[in-house]
Amino acid sequence: MLLKKWQRLDREAKIMQLDHVVINIRADMDGAEIEFGNLGFTITPRGFHTLGSINHLMIFETDYLELIGIPKGGETKRADLLAAPLGINGLVFKSEDVEATFKRLKVLGMDGEPPRAFSRPVKIDGAMVDAKFRTVSVRPDVFPEGRVYFCEHGTPELVWRKEWQSHKNKITAVTEMVVVTTTVAETAKNYADLVGSKVEMLTSGVGAVATADILITICSPMQYLGRYGESASDLGNRGSMFGALVFTSPENPNVVRLPVYDSVLEFKN
Repeated sequence: MLLKKWQRLDREAKIMQLDHVVINIRADMDGAEIEFGNLGFTITPRGFHTLGSINHLMIFETDYLELIGIPKGGETKRADLLAAPLGINGLVFKSEDVEATFKRLKVLGMDGEPPRAFSRPVKIDGAMVDAKFRTVSVRPDVFPEGRVYFCEHGTPELVWRKEWQSHKNKITAVTEMVVVTTTVAETAKNYADLVGSKVEMLTSGVGAVATADILITICSPMQYLGRYGESASDLGNRGSMFGALVFTSPENPNVVRLPVYDSVLEFKN
């Protein structure tokens, strides 16, 4: 039933497209690389951003999952990652022009800091080249559950490479982000305004906003616990959080909770 409603919403939306989702690892990148590799993901070589962070990617057909962290001794450069909650904390949409996106965010009253540019070196066929990016973020108080921003790729060919897109677990895409909040209606409206879509209330305490390729499900803490039970992350004293990340997987549908990284991953057909 939920999938059918999403498909109807998706036909009507076709606006924003997911670029990637971010999991904040903080300092344990070595452990995370092993953990996600054991889940059947192909992990890209470690990247080193000019901003001071490090990362690994899991590349799918049109989007990807990013593990982001801080190298030893780099705490002062990315203090924002230390301050941010551990686990799923970034929802990133594609932008062809972050300057234009920034103007649109101003119109929506969601603008934060101006766009910024950064890069990271990538080894391709034995040569080092720079993967280049520009990003612009939504003002943090609009979506307190995590960082919501837009990414413009200057060198997409250095990210979406065939050797990184095949995974043992057969995953091909991120299909859903589950947002947990005590203000379902308000949060759902904000997401709908951001992506240019609409809200459909699926049941009491659960709303859905469809983009071109991902469903954003906004649910109350009670509905979240009903869906994930003992696998659910603890909301604690937060008013909202990114509660789970859902992937399309033709094999072994299940729910995995990674307590070390406070992340819930759902694999479904």
